[in-house]
Amino acid sequence: MKTKQIKIPGPDHPISIQRNPARVVVSVAGRVVADTRDALTLREADYPPVHYIPSEGVDFSQLERTDHATYCPYKGDCSYFSIPAGGEKSVNAVWTYEDPYPAVAQIKGHIAFYPDKVDEIAEQLPTSRESSKSGFPKFGE
Repeated sequence: MKTKQIKIPGPDHPISIQRNPARVVVSVAGRVVADTRDALTLREADYPPVHYIPSEGVDFSQLERTDHATYCPYKGDCSYFSIPAGGEKSVNAVWTYEDPYPAVAQIKGHIAFYPDKVDEIAEQLPTSRESSKSGFPKFGE
């Protein structure tokens, strides 16, 4: 059995993860699928930035786990979900690294969405009044 190659981010392939100060809202077919003020933004090499939303901010009742899986030598094994409300466009629209490599351990417990497989990923920067408030309600509260 072939072992998976593990790579460490560095100058030739940088990866940075920072807290996103914006409220991030993901919607599909007129439904909010994710809503958080605690997103992380991962920047990797020349790829577009990706918002990773903590699982508490994701409405998993609107997702269906799929058998699709991929591997990234920098982040590890990746699992996928579809969003049935989005139809064919939203198949494997959502991904997560359930046990990411140590270099990107911050994304554990976080979910990401392909921008072209959802209707919108909106970033709303806080106003000075909102920035003094803490947190945002979890789904079901």
